[in-house]
Amino acid sequence: MESWFVVHTHANAEKIAAGHLQRQHFDVYLPQYSKRRSHARKVEWVKAPLFPRYLFLRMDPDLTPWFSIRSTVGVHSLVCRGGMPVPLGQVIIDEIRGREDDSGLVSLGEAMPFASGQRLEIVEGPLAEQLGLFQGLDDMNRVVLLLDLLGRQVRVRVPLEAVRAGS
Repeated sequence: MESWFVVHTHANAEKIAAGHLQRQHFDVYLPQYSKRRSHARKVEWVKAPLFPRYLFLRMDPDLTPWFSIRSTVGVHSLVCRGGMPVPLGQVIIDEIRGREDDSGLVSLGEAMPFASGQRLEIVEGPLAEQLGLFQGLDDMNRVVLLLDLLGRQVRVRVPLEAVRAGS
């Protein structure tokens, strides 16, 4: 019976391994998400594996020569127990696929803790007791606030636990 299995890949070789496994006629699933990357003062959004160094493969271990998977370019090993690949429940794959958006990327969107434009008070750190307007969350889950400092508006980033709804 066909099941999903976890393939452990070499570092940064998830796409290479997926391509080679697909050429061998395996059903492969490599969930990806949109990751913010900063380099040389340039910020861009790139596709990145949801589980670095891992991908999923569907096969029937009784009918498939799965030992060939380990010698595939980019593959390090199959996740095994007692010398046999460990099957993964279909529910897990369905749950991950259910979080994909229209472009096929897994949405990691968490519920926004505050409404856009909501007044927040900084409760700890050097800017404690300052009030600002909630702008959003950055990719490190820090709160982005718009503060009035020295007669101008300044964007600051503070940890989520350092703010509370202001009055």
